[in-house]
Amino acid sequence: MTRQPVPKIFDTLRLPVIGSPLFIISGPELVIAQCKAGIVGSFPALNARPQAMLDEWLHRITEELAAYNRDHPDAPAAPFAVNQIVHKSNDRLEADLATCAKWQVPIVITSLGAREDLNTAVHGWGGITLHDVIDDRFARKAVEKGADGLIAVAAGAGGHAGRLSPFAIVQEIRQWFGGPLALSGSIATGDAVLAAEAMGADFAYIGSPFIATTEANAAPAYKDEIVASRAADIVYSNLFTGVHGNYLRGSIVAAGLDPDALPEGDLKTMNFGGDNGSKAKAWRDIWGSGQGIGAVTAVESVADRVARLAQEYAAARARLAL
Repeated sequence: MTRQPVPKIFDTLRLPVIGSPLFIISGPELVIAQCKAGIVGSFPALNARPQAMLDEWLHRITEELAAYNRDHPDAPAAPFAVNQIVHKSNDRLEADLATCAKWQVPIVITSLGAREDLNTAVHGWGGITLHDVIDDRFARKAVEKGADGLIAVAAGAGGHAGRLSPFAIVQEIRQWFGGPLALSGSIATGDAVLAAEAMGADFAYIGSPFIATTEANAAPAYKDEIVASRAADIVYSNLFTGVHGNYLRGSIVAAGLDPDALPEGDLKTMNFGGDNGSKAKAWRDIWGSGQGIGAVTAVESVADRVARLAQEYAAARARLAL
């Protein structure tokens, strides 16, 4: 397998980091701050409710980043990404994709299903696609259907997470795939970003630490619990959406449930429809988080968080004489 050069769209990154799309939490404020700080900012299309709001969000993000780039030609912002849930219950997918085409979204992240026609559509306006996968089998299917790159979601990642060690999933994918590869799972420090690269990934995919930022659309209590919790406070369950994911123990207790005796969920209950139904409520009340939050010690701005990652990353490279 020959590694391919990282696409030029990523040339403006300060760090090899993609901020993962956080359901409910990621909005224009967070995305714009991440891009200005030098990492890819992203959000789920479904966060913009009603659907017409997606056009407003993309207008704002595109215009603000363009203005920033005009004022900072020597250090332009990183590109942004929109996450599309491809699961059949998402009745907004076609409308959301059309809106992304209107604004020529540079990066589209696809989850819970791979579709060749979606990849073709994104390529048609000059964008690239990255697909979430939890194992090598799903990775191969995604690439067969035209995904440009992969996001390996390993054990310990926030939200819908896999079971595999990051070492296992990256080494299996890199045996045959040389394209863009991001790694997700408990990455919260600059040291871990460098470790992801050392394993063979091109990017670290970081979500949970950005929940505890001033720009995140998360309840203050949610941010505080991210700061107060550690890896042992994360519960892995499929009860809430039908797909296994990682959640904060405290939010499960607050909902009146026993985190040590949760019943099994049902895949048939998964619903990512365009309305504001029960699943949105479940995600609002039961808080997702990855296992890397032990490194998060305060709520701070995105700029400060990325600056710390950059300092840690540089120190790790120096320590290893890279």
